[in-house]
Amino acid sequence: MTTIAKTRFIGGALAVALALSASRCAAEGKTAQLIIRADQGKDTINRNIYGHFSEHLGHCIYGGYWVGPDSSIPNTRGIRNDVVQALREIRIPVLRWPGGCFADEYHWKDGIGPQENRPSMVNTHWGGVTENNHFGTHEFLDLCEQLGCEPYICGNLGSGSVEEMADWVEYITFDGKSPMADLRRKNGRDQPWKLKYFGVGNENWGCGGSMRPEYYADQYRRYQTYVKNFSGNQIFKIACGPNGANYEWTEVLMRDLAAGRRPMLQGLAPHYYCGTGSKSRAATKFTEVDWFSNLQRALRIEELLNGHEKLMDKYDPPKRVAIIFDEWGAWHAVEPGTNPGFLYQQNSLRDAMVAGLTLNIFNNHADRVKMANIAQTVNVLQAMILTDGPKMLLTPTYYVYLLYKVHHDATLLPTELAGPEYAFEQDKVPAMNVSASRDNSGKVHVSLVNIDPHNAVEVKAQLEGLRAKRINGQILTAGEITTHNTFEKPDTVEPASFNDAKATDGGFTATLPAKSIVVLEIEG
Repeated sequence: MTTIAKTRFIGGALAVALALSASRCAAEGKTAQLIIRADQGKDTINRNIYGHFSEHLGHCIYGGYWVGPDSSIPNTRGIRNDVVQALREIRIPVLRWPGGCFADEYHWKDGIGPQENRPSMVNTHWGGVTENNHFGTHEFLDLCEQLGCEPYICGNLGSGSVEEMADWVEYITFDGKSPMADLRRKNGRDQPWKLKYFGVGNENWGCGGSMRPEYYADQYRRYQTYVKNFSGNQIFKIACGPNGANYEWTEVLMRDLAAGRRPMLQGLAPHYYCGTGSKSRAATKFTEVDWFSNLQRALRIEELLNGHEKLMDKYDPPKRVAIIFDEWGAWHAVEPGTNPGFLYQQNSLRDAMVAGLTLNIFNNHADRVKMANIAQTVNVLQAMILTDGPKMLLTPTYYVYLLYKVHHDATLLPTELAGPEYAFEQDKVPAMNVSASRDNSGKVHVSLVNIDPHNAVEVKAQLEGLRAKRINGQILTAGEITTHNTFEKPDTVEPASFNDAKATDGGFTATLPAKSIVVLEIEG
């Protein structure tokens, strides 16, 4: 599949299943009460919350984006046209590169100059494969220009030198005469690029050097001093953040780097992967125990944000330091027969639910969360796109990003939700999750997620400050929790029109089928 699938109407067996689900909802009384304060809202949902992460890992770069200019696969200067087209459709705002763990063993000067002269390297973190360095700084920044997105480069603090990091920034951004600017010109780029986002190291508590927070804070102080602003370019400096619930890391970095009049960092980058079920790590062959466990862990990101934000507020009440959640997503077993170090996994309706839940939570923390980068864009972990030679398919997670792009740079609206719980065995979690925003034209968009795989939920919504005149909707769901797209059947899971929302005197009602994501557009 090389073109973006169009929204279609639900038909056949799926339509019958949704109707039965709605009937069950009415019979069992599964209802949720929602209040949307459409006349309020002060925080902007930064479009960079919908950012992406691409590492030199498996076939994310080579075979995912990069096929080389001599490939029979249609490309522009070696970069796949179909992948670029698909990512432009979801308006990808920012792309993080080259890692990940790979960043702290990457020496950028090996990836510039004539490709035939570039030295190869062994990717020790991911599969032990040898890379030819044909995709480097120029190719990445060309990719970002083709995508129309901001580049976010992660520098090598783990095994690289201060001089190496300083030279990279100068090479990219300086428009005067200097050794690095002249080297860039020799390699074919006369004018500098604009580079806003720069990460000073990656996962330095682990693969980036096994550092203690105090040691990393001192190293960050040193390295960031030499990440300079050249030729009017302004760098937004991002420090390695905590792993999951490592609140000590956040406390030390905020105390040592953010307190006072002039913070040394503009962003702190936590990482969290919600994993998968306890009895099966397969991406498409799983049961409800895995569905429940994975989504329960996905919901935990709310707890983590609350904990880290509390510490950040302690040292930075004005919220000058942003949360840049630059790695997150589901992590399942690799597909059978693939290299375990390549982290190639399929993507099912369950992964769409992870994306919908998490993006709603990030939206609702828009006062502190200013960027998030799902891992990873193509062929790795919770990918938007899977490729196989010339073939390409779009995953259920991709379609969540397609539906949710209405939230980009919109005003977050306060919401209150009281709904049923989804119970499994001896545990339970909220069945419903929501975020809402108002765009520049005044339209209100509401993204609703029902993770209960058995029961529909009737949502009775009250709209404050807006009288609904017209409601349109789209839905993402499937017949089974394991449903996914394949190269043979690439359109099995894709958005459809949703017509089960009706305006009322005070708001609207909508019946969400079991295991569904619905995005509504409301005009007043």
